[in-house]
Amino acid sequence: MNTPDREAVQKAEPADVARRVRERRDQLGLTDEMLAYQAAMAPRYLRHLLDVGPAFDSAGFVRIAAALRMTWSELLEGRPDAPPGQGDPGPRPLLLHLTEPECWDLIGTHGIGRVGLPVQPAPAVFPVNYAVDARTIVYRTSAGGAAAPPDGSPVSFQVDHIDDRMSQGWSVLILGEAHHVEDADEQERLSLLPGTTPWAGAGRARWVRIRPDEVTGRRIGSG
Repeated sequence: MNTPDREAVQKAEPADVARRVRERRDQLGLTDEMLAYQAAMAPRYLRHLLDVGPAFDSAGFVRIAAALRMTWSELLEGRPDAPPGQGDPGPRPLLLHLTEPECWDLIGTHGIGRVGLPVQPAPAVFPVNYAVDARTIVYRTSAGGAAAPPDGSPVSFQVDHIDDRMSQGWSVLILGEAHHVEDADEQERLSLLPGTTPWAGAGRARWVRIRPDEVTGRRIGSG
């Protein structure tokens, strides 16, 4: 297992590394004794390492990472593709309600959001590349595909941004109706908007426009 440079070890926060070890240990269903055995160290020494951090004994943490089936970088810095929200709440968290203009400002001109559809046996949520067109949301998908609602269906649409390091972020929720865009000239115009080319690839000819009935948002920060 390759190890990072000395600077990465020095920058590692012992409390963060210890948290990752305990979370992965619990995920694998291990006890401290089982982890210590697999890492070839005494349980007491394992607990000592979790208190003082990798700078004290990098080789010991390499063995711990191997026992947890983690890379050395994942142990020091966390998974690069981990879902947001891994950290603890920020100091004095404060939840603020956003105005509708603030919501549209945060959504911007295009990006990736989640469309919620009323399907059976339960509502389903799918990520889509979206663009904003005259205070409506438009996106492309496959005709008859999972993210293609029937014309006139009630839907929800959500966009958010999470700052894991600061334990803060925002979320915007739009409730409205989804309508198919059938006019060829309108489809051509929409195709020129930034962000309307799906990351999932070509062949997605169904244009969907969400006309909002309600736009709400929240921001979490520190008071």
